[in-house]
Amino acid sequence: MSDRYEYVPHRLLRRRVRDIASGVEGELMAVVNENVSGAGVERWMELAYIRAASGREFTTSVANVEPAC
Repeated sequence: MSDRYEYVPHRLLRRRVRDIASGVEGELMAVVNENVSGAGVERWMELAYIRAASGREFTTSVANVEPAC
């Protein structure tokens, strides 16, 4: 299993976005290609790191990110 993570460019970086899965809005801080497997087989996905108004960051699938109105 590899521990290499890779930052991915995204058009909404440093902009206000909404996580459509939770409805929470915040600033898109980074998109990272991460190995999310628990054991054995590697499973990579692009995760979006969003900083909410509380200052706390959370992750969601990059497919769940949309611009906030």
